[in-house]
Amino acid sequence: MTTRLFASPLFLGFDHLEQMLERATKTSSDGYPPYNIEQISPVGLRITLAVAGFTMDDLQLTQEDNQLVIRGRQTDDSQGRVFLHRGIAARQFQRAFVLAEGIDVKGAWLDNGLLHIDLARPVPEPKVKTIPITRQAAGPGSKLREVPRTTVVETDSE
Repeated sequence: MTTRLFASPLFLGFDHLEQMLERATKTSSDGYPPYNIEQISPVGLRITLAVAGFTMDDLQLTQEDNQLVIRGRQTDDSQGRVFLHRGIAARQFQRAFVLAEGIDVKGAWLDNGLLHIDLARPVPEPKVKTIPITRQAAGPGSKLREVPRTTVVETDSE
């Protein structure tokens, strides 16, 4: 039995949100690499991943539809080396973040084993739109002729 979050008939057009939530829950529950998400301004976010041992060439950052995907793949440089203990493994990873519509990836940089990714979340401007209501001029069974009662007025609220 599956429980649909937006099953109510009052939620029109929210199918894509339900799909995004499903995608987010299917992403790896592996905690590697650890990350932080911080708000750096009213419209700015920063994701920071701890990727010690990875170089810029080992990392790939892509935006696939509404997902930000970070992949890390280290090359095995252990040839010719003898380890008495190996606690730092060359481990590959994939970490995905589902982005809301309108979120823009501004840039990324690697600094002291931390990968920083800056995002911008634009503030939507509220809009008020008046919808015209029409009335049927003829009686039942006759051809419909619509008479507009109001005109459409669209304003931006500040």
